[in-house]
Amino acid sequence: MAWLILLAAGLMEIGWAVGLKQTAGFMRLLPSVLTIGAMVASLGLLGTAYAVWTGIGTIGTALCGLLLYGETMDPARLGCIGLIVTGIVGLKVL
Repeated sequence: MAWLILLAAGLMEIGWAVGLKQTAGFMRLLPSVLTIGAMVASLGLLGTAYAVWTGIGTIGTALCGLLLYGETMDPARLGCIGLIVTGIVGLKVL
């Protein structure tokens, strides 16, 4: 059952990614409603897993920026990355 939910969530992800262009900046009603519906369904089907997946991608991207492109490692930036890690751990522990 978990795989079917994951498949459905993936299909909804495709739907909203493709639908964004069809909305014309959310000026077209039907494509906008369908795209927002697909977004909500994708998030709802994945639940906590979506938050964890997004957090991992965000942290990875930020760390690549720091390590590969010499972005600054100021305390505020590192603190924000730490907050994301704390949120992911909190979601998995609770």
